[in-house]
Amino acid sequence: MLPLLGHRNWILIVDSAYPLQTSPGVQTVETDSDELTVVRQVLSAIGHSIHVRPIVYMDAELPFVPESDAPGVTEYRQKIRSVLGDRQVTVLPHEQLIHKVDEVGKTFDILVLKTNLTIPYTSVFLQLDCKYWSADAEARLRKAMRRAAAAQH
Repeated sequence: MLPLLGHRNWILIVDSAYPLQTSPGVQTVETDSDELTVVRQVLSAIGHSIHVRPIVYMDAELPFVPESDAPGVTEYRQKIRSVLGDRQVTVLPHEQLIHKVDEVGKTFDILVLKTNLTIPYTSVFLQLDCKYWSADAEARLRKAMRRAAAAQH
């Protein structure tokens, strides 16, 4: 599906308890696979694409999940840091991320890849952004357009 997705679409790689959402643009696929493997594969595919780059979000709750309540969470936190490498990660409360997804799903498609992971607050949210057009380039374009409009008046 990656060639069809673009700027403003999202890909979510989620644990097995992530809810099936009803927003019209949300498509859920059961991967029956390990979450870290799916994150690696998706990031690799995005990295090899010509059109999109990921903006990474994760749950703010993850650092506070205790090993005693979620066996394996400590190892997961170490491994996901390694998989994400030096990418910048924005952390937001889970409910805030779900709300973002609900809102985006009203206008743009979202692909949810469910994994077999059974540790809470481990979802990786990837907002796709344009790879070949930066926010700086957009700002320069808008500034040039404002100058041209002002010069006409």
